[in-house]
Amino acid sequence: MTIELVSRIPSPEIYLQLRTEGGLSSYAMEAAETGLKNSLYSVMVFAGKKPVGMGRLVGDGGCFVQVTDIVVLPDYQGQGLGKRIMAALTDYIETRLPPTAYVSLIADVPANRLYKQFGFKETAPRSVGMSRRAR
Repeated sequence: MTIELVSRIPSPEIYLQLRTEGGLSSYAMEAAETGLKNSLYSVMVFAGKKPVGMGRLVGDGGCFVQVTDIVVLPDYQGQGLGKRIMAALTDYIETRLPPTAYVSLIADVPANRLYKQFGFKETAPRSVGMSRRAR
């Protein structure tokens, strides 16, 4: 079966399915519909016609960009697909964003090792990641 990486924003249904099956938290359908429309850049990985991975960049495209939604389904992990996703996003970062853009991400352990391969560094203790939900 051919594995192919394409520049594409997933449908909200596929997005939520990949997040859930890949072990990430889920979101409401309305949130996915709004968020995906506002993607800066997105890639998907397909095994044949089946979506098996994705990654996105979100942000203003100038000053601040965040790497998010990096996921590969469990049956397809360990094949370098996460690296292919990150390589595609990194290419966009390095060729399409201003050199001063601040690109950040929140890394789940052990995925932080993958991100370090693409130039990301931990910011602590100078700064720490923080988060909250809207409600």
